[in-house]
Amino acid sequence: MNALYEEFKGRGFVLLLVNMGEDPEIVRRAVKARRYTAPVVVDRDREVSDAYVVTASPTVFIVDRRLQIIGRAVGRREWSGEAGRRLIIALLRP
Repeated sequence: MNALYEEFKGRGFVLLLVNMGEDPEIVRRAVKARRYTAPVVVDRDREVSDAYVVTASPTVFIVDRRLQIIGRAVGRREWSGEAGRRLIIALLRP
């Protein structure tokens, strides 16, 4: 995800990593250890996670330019592979 974020962030791509319910200090250490470059927020009380019915990690929501959720993926995916990159490029087109 870091590579995709770095490659596409200047083209309108937004990646927001949301942690569900962990202590912010633990999250801070994990972000540093994993060298995440995208913004990370902590949903400590799980309000956002509950509102969007997130039951597993990772859960990815794909949101278009109109801010409509157009896709959801639960579980690990190879987002930096050819299919993931094509999807991001298509969504970034005006």
